[in-house]
Amino acid sequence: MNIDMIRASAKRLKGHARRTPILSSPFLDEIAGRKVLVKAECLQHTGSFKFRGGWSAVSNLSDNELKTGVIAFSSGNHAQGVALAAREHGAPAVIVMPSNAPEVKIENTRALGAEVVLYDRETESREEIGEALSRKRGLTLIRPFDEPQVIAGQGTCGLEIAADAGVTEADVLVCCGGGGLTGGIALALAAEAPGMTVRPCEPEGFDDVTRSLLSGQREKNESESGSICDAILTPSPGEITFPILKEHCGPGIVVTEDECLRAMGLAFERLRIVVEPGGVAALAGALFHGNELGHDTVIAVATGGNVDKEVFQRALETLA
Repeated sequence: MNIDMIRASAKRLKGHARRTPILSSPFLDEIAGRKVLVKAECLQHTGSFKFRGGWSAVSNLSDNELKTGVIAFSSGNHAQGVALAAREHGAPAVIVMPSNAPEVKIENTRALGAEVVLYDRETESREEIGEALSRKRGLTLIRPFDEPQVIAGQGTCGLEIAADAGVTEADVLVCCGGGGLTGGIALALAAEAPGMTVRPCEPEGFDDVTRSLLSGQREKNESESGSICDAILTPSPGEITFPILKEHCGPGIVVTEDECLRAMGLAFERLRIVVEPGGVAALAGALFHGNELGHDTVIAVATGGNVDKEVFQRALETLA
């Protein structure tokens, strides 16, 4: 992985991915005690940054690979990103998704033309199912984070932050699961804005990256479910992503579900954007963990907005 791959991916994404805005609100600044900038990837195609990596990977395939089709495993956002990219390239797509994923994500993935294969997150391995189907049908497997072209696509978000933020020094908080987005942004900013420090943000009880950065080796979570932050629940940091995180990231920040719900409510109230629990962990860190930050400006990446109505209602109730 290197900056040249990210720049090449940016060229392939030009005209296809949205250049999402960076938003701000003086009300959020007051809560955080510093300048808060929000990179609104929840406004990206399919409602998540994952479209960047999906397009990057699919657009790099050969004609024969596109004809045969692709397969991915995901709780929903990578699923939709790959499904849309595959449809736009005329390629069949099979997506392996947990049966307890938010219904809106399952429905949207099917609506984009993908075949959805459901599995039990507690008793079955999505990796084993995906690899078995890949071999059986000859499909190209596009992993959600441990895939160089996916990481390169996610890194284009970092190029935009460097160009559009208007600052040279900041804590850049990124919602982190397996580390594809965090690693891609970290590589991009190391090259384009070295004064910025990337900080992974994770939900309480699923802080494998934070613990891994402390121990210096890949740590695992005890469970892969049990949090409303479904988008960033992974077993452990990726084999490819962890060395990138280890070299380029500052310490992780761990947020609570209540903090995520409050941040969702505030994002809607003050920025008028809809963010899902796993996509708002970075903003929760920016707003409620100021004592862990080292700069006067914090940039939070709002990574996704695919949330069920019931969960979003809980977030709105925190404003009462």
